[in-house]
Amino acid sequence: MLKGHSGRSKTYYVYIMTNRSRTLYTRVTNDPMRRVLEHKRKLVPGFTSRYNLQRLAYSETFSDIRAAIRREKQIKGWLRARKISLIESMNREWKDLSEGWFGKADPGH
Repeated sequence: MLKGHSGRSKTYYVYIMTNRSRTLYTRVTNDPMRRVLEHKRKLVPGFTSRYNLQRLAYSETFSDIRAAIRREKQIKGWLRARKISLIESMNREWKDLSEGWFGKADPGH
């Protein structure tokens, strides 16, 4: 298990962002609140800003960065139908899993 500077275990997240058209974007982060906020506010230029990916559709938690990166690569290699099945296995209605994280001023809602 990887340790942070404070001696606590680090946690890593593989997540999938989406939009109303269900365009998919898969990545790894150690700070999901910061990353989702960056996506919602379009703070980082690129794919998620261009396609307005502001909804967190899926996430998994890992204690090992190598396992998280392996999972990210695995999901990225799947056909779209399999990614959709993965999302719907835990989020059948495609709700924004980050809804409410940022209070009433929740960007993207």
